[in-house]
Amino acid sequence: MVRACFLLLLAAALAGCKSTPPPVPLAQLNAQQMHGHAVFQTNCSSCHYDRRDASLHGPPLLGVFKKPSLPSGAPANDERVTATILHGHGLMPAVGGAMDQQDIDDLLAYLHTL
Repeated sequence: MVRACFLLLLAAALAGCKSTPPPVPLAQLNAQQMHGHAVFQTNCSSCHYDRRDASLHGPPLLGVFKKPSLPSGAPANDERVTATILHGHGLMPAVGGAMDQQDIDDLLAYLHTL
């Protein structure tokens, strides 16, 4: 009986370790992150959810930097996300031409809060 309880508690603890923390509330974002949120709304929200773990037309971006890799299998880091924004990947079109470097930096800052 004790062993069964221990195994149940261990399984529950391990399952809890796999969940990602919730995104930073919008009210707690700094100015750069808030601008990144606005950039997201303008350029990304028609295809990606940012605060829901569900697909829209593209994969959700909730926890994108909290996972080891992107849906493409590439590492989840600023370099790969920036390259995907600038050049597209798979079904995602290149959207970097619609943003300047500050917009991209602010968008990355926002994505790190998810």
